[in-house]
Amino acid sequence: MSFLQHLRSPRAALAACVLAASLVGAACGRSESKADAAGNEAKDTKGRGAAATEAPQPVVAVTTAKAVAREVPSYIQATGSLIAEETSDVAPQTSGQVISTPVNVGAFVRQGDVLARLNQRDAQLRLQQAQAGVTQAVAGVRQAEARLGLSPGGNFDASTIPEVRSASAALEQAEANLRLAEANEKRYRELVQTGDVAMSVYDQYRTQRDTARAQVNNARQQLETAINVARQSNQAVQSAEAQVESARSAVAIAQKAVADTVVRAPYAGYVSSRPVAVGEYVTPASVIATVLRTNPIKLDMQVPEADVPFVTPGMGVSLQVEAHGDKNFAGQVSAVNPAIDPASRSATVEALVENGDNALRSGMFATARIVRPGGSTVVFVPKAAVVSDQNTQSYRVFVVQNDTARLRVVQVGQEEGDTIQILNGVNADETVATGNLDQLYEGARVREQ
Repeated sequence: MSFLQHLRSPRAALAACVLAASLVGAACGRSESKADAAGNEAKDTKGRGAAATEAPQPVVAVTTAKAVAREVPSYIQATGSLIAEETSDVAPQTSGQVISTPVNVGAFVRQGDVLARLNQRDAQLRLQQAQAGVTQAVAGVRQAEARLGLSPGGNFDASTIPEVRSASAALEQAEANLRLAEANEKRYRELVQTGDVAMSVYDQYRTQRDTARAQVNNARQQLETAINVARQSNQAVQSAEAQVESARSAVAIAQKAVADTVVRAPYAGYVSSRPVAVGEYVTPASVIATVLRTNPIKLDMQVPEADVPFVTPGMGVSLQVEAHGDKNFAGQVSAVNPAIDPASRSATVEALVENGDNALRSGMFATARIVRPGGSTVVFVPKAAVVSDQNTQSYRVFVVQNDTARLRVVQVGQEEGDTIQILNGVNADETVATGNLDQLYEGARVREQ
């Protein structure tokens, strides 16, 4: 008999009904048991909730402080690079072979310190030659003065020259003879008129007078000639003195040539490069060393176009560099470029920063703040009141209101001592918690210590 036929028989059908009724009863019993269990669990949970609500909330003891409003200066933020105030590629003023380089890269040199020395043998020989020329020229002056009878360095006076004095004396003698001859001629002319003397005698005295006149004229010419000769001799003295000055100038040039063989630092600074070595031949086009003047050092920064009108020379500048962490360096604006860069829409502003200890180096990147006139009011709270949440990358402060802690997410600014700026999130005169912050949460009950 098949399974289906077995189910169609009356007895099998009755047995099946009895079995089904038994299964339904068992299922109903299990459902009622689960419902009863669920009801009992709900009652237990409600009882525990009521008990928790009735339990008192713990109170957290905290220290507090007032948020304070202060006037702070406003700043213009800018970035830039530090460069040397002066950079000099020092070159020699003459050609020659390098025989010494007493400084190395990184060395500090003062103005006039030796950077390199060149071979100066040729320059020394030219100097000696020039000095000999001076000696020879001075001897020529003394010789010309001796011709005139002058003492070394004496002033020229034609009347003191021996030839001039002699010619002058001869002229005086001729003039005296002329006066005597004129007197005799006059006297005998009168005697001829009276008939006391013959005409032949008068002719003799008249001839003497004319001869005396000729002698005076000749003596006068000789005196003028002597004076002219003396003046020409004096010109020879002046020419010899000019030769002395020329020889001395040659000495000065030769001395400069000797001095030019020593290359010196133009100002105090640091040697950043020294591309030559001993034995090299250099010319005035060669660079011996590069010297940087780094005190003060120059900050070359870019200021946005909107802030340029507020920047003027003399304004204070505060800057930081990565090498020195949070250390601030102070300076002053020295120049403002009047042109705006069309590409970056910013202007170049230069500032000078004191750098006596060489802490700042040329090429460093700097973040700067330029102090603007006026200021703004900012809220400050103790740094102990600010909690940094690393999960949300945010800062939080608990404000105490009616013995309850209220959580505020804030934006912080600059630090000043033990306080920190709160740019938003906390108002002035509000009370903030500064202790046991790890036990606080939104709505926590607090008690000020």
